[in-house]
Parts: sequence; structure tokens; C-alpha cells
Amino acid sequence: MDDYQMMVEAYKETGGEDVFSDSDVAHLVLERDQVLGAHEVKGLEVEAHKVDEGEVKVKVVIKKGAKIEKPVHMCFGVLPQKGTQKIDMEVEVEAGGEVEVMADCVFPSAVKVRHIMDASIHLAPGGSYTYKENHYHGDDGGVEVIVNAKIDMEEESTLKTLFTLLKGRVGKIDFDYEANLAAQATVEMLARIQGSADDRVTIREASDLNGEGARGLLDSKISIREQAEAEIYNELTANAAGAKGHVDCTEIIKDDAVARAVPIVEVRHPEAKVTHEATIGSVDSTQLQTLMARGLEEEEASEVIVQGLLNG
Repeated sequence: MDDYQMMVEAYKETGGEDVFSDSDVAHLVLERDQVLGAHEVKGLEVEAHKVDEGEVKVKVVIKKGAKIEKPVHMCFGVLPQKGTQKIDMEVEVEAGGEVEVMADCVFPSAVKVRHIMDASIHLAPGGSYTYKENHYHGDDGGVEVIVNAKIDMEEESTLKTLFTLLKGRVGKIDFDYEANLAAQATVEMLARIQGSADDRVTIREASDLNGEGARGLLDSKISIREQAEAEIYNELTANAAGAKGHVDCTEIIKDDAVARAVPIVEVRHPEAKVTHEATIGSVDSTQLQTLMARGLEEEEASEVIVQGLLNG
């Protein structure tokens, strides 16, 4: 089995759809610094090439007014037990362009793997970009993920990110997203992560609502157990009239896990509003008792509650 087929099979094992043979679906498959497969559709341009050992440069352009009908599928990963993958990603959504990207990062055999992504994302007026990123790291906790994203959003643009890691071990995750919004732009940044053993999760999501009527939502839901640790930093600043935002961080801990939440909200205009909510603790006792009364053991009931939170 060649590397391309192995990557596709690893992708499928994480729950990914079999889309790579569909001519109507754009895709990109990267294994370390090798471009194993790429396919474009009308209105979408993708360039990917190796620039150094372990490093790939990727540029994605959504053309003006183009509305990509089906989600673009990207599969990134490292197949061996050890290796590094660094992706320099540039995304340009031209005026009125719309796209949804489904990105799966798979490291099925990882013992010592680093995955690094530096992303620059620009949305022109009226542009829309949805990026759903699902990770699978195997069961050994040998993956380190470092992600930095700088996002520039012009008038009436929309961006939504969703990061999920719910199967296998986390290892170490450290990501930093920062967005600047013009008038009537909207951003949603969502994270859903489950950690165990000695996993480490560090998240910083920040948005500056600089234009009138800009909207922002930062929503993190994390579950950790055993000796895992999580630190969540959500920063939301409203600088203009009518700007509104909300920060919501929920962390469930078990055993000897440690969770920290730092919501930072700042308002610099009398007609702007930002709210926040942070909750750290065990599963809700009322929900737990209700499920146990219906016949579930305590551990089973606890897991149902956790999965309901993470999949919500």
C-alpha cells in the first residue's frame, strides 16, 4: 500500500468520508512534506509545494463571488512513529467568496511527532470561510501540535472555526488564533477537546471587534482526567458602536486533572457589549443522578454527560 492510500485509510479510520475519488470534491492530501494528492474545482485555487525538509507551503484562493458547493477536504498527517510536519498556510477569500473546509489531521502511529501550522487568513468584503479541523493522535500521547493563525476580516465577512479532538490521546496542543474584524463582520471560534493521562492543552483565542456592528463568539469546551492539564485564554475586545461578543469556557475535570480558564473581555465604546461565562468543575450532579436513576452506572452516566457537552 502506497503512502497516499495509507493516508486515505488513516483518514477513513477517524470517521472521514470517502471523497477523494469524487471529481466534484476539491481535496489536498499531505504526508509530512509530500503532496500526495490535490484536486481543484471551479472557483478554487490550491497551490502546495515543499519548501524545506518537513515543510510545505500551501496557498488557497477562493475567487471573487465563487460559492464552493461541496466542502473542501484536506488531510494532513505523519504516518511513521517519528517525524515533523510544518505547514505554512495562506488563505485568501476574495469578495463574496464562500467555502467550507474539512481538515483532518491524522497521526495514527505517533510516538514522537510534531505538527506545526502557521496560517494567514484574509477575508475580503462579504467573504465566508468555515474551517472544521478534526484531529486523531493515536493512543500513545506522542504528538505535539503548535498552531498560530492571524485572521484579517473585512466588512460583512464571516469566519467560523471548529477544532475537535475527541478520540485517542491529545499529547500536547498549543494553539493561538487572533482575528481582527471590520464593520458587520462575524467570527465564531469553537474548540472541543478531551484529554487524559499527562496530556497538555493550551488554547488562546482572541478577537478584536474593530468595526461597527462586528460580532464575536469564543466557545471552548474541554474535558480532562487523570493528570491532564488545560489552560484556556479567551480574549474579546469591542472597539466600536454596536459591537457585541460573548466568551464561554466550560471545563470538566476528573481525578487529578488541573484546569485553568482566563476570560479577558474589554469594551472601548459605550455602545458596545461583551459578556463572558467560565465554568470549571466536575459533571453536573443533578444530571448525574438523573441518569443513574435510569439504570446507568456512575462512570457510564458521567461519560454520557461529557460526550453530550463535547458534541454540543
